[in-house]
Amino acid sequence: MTALFVSRYEARIDLVQKTLRDHSKLDEKAAAALAVQVLRALDGLPEQVR
Repeated sequence: MTALFVSRYEARIDLVQKTLRDHSKLDEKAAAALAVQVLRALDGLPEQVR
């Protein structure tokens, strides 16, 4: 059995994408695109604000 490596960034994208899909009517592609934008916005916030 081979272990599959998933980066922390990919795991965060998956979490946000799943949350968006669970709480909206977005399809998988739209949720994935929006998840990337959400994480970019959150990563742009200063550490003290997060």
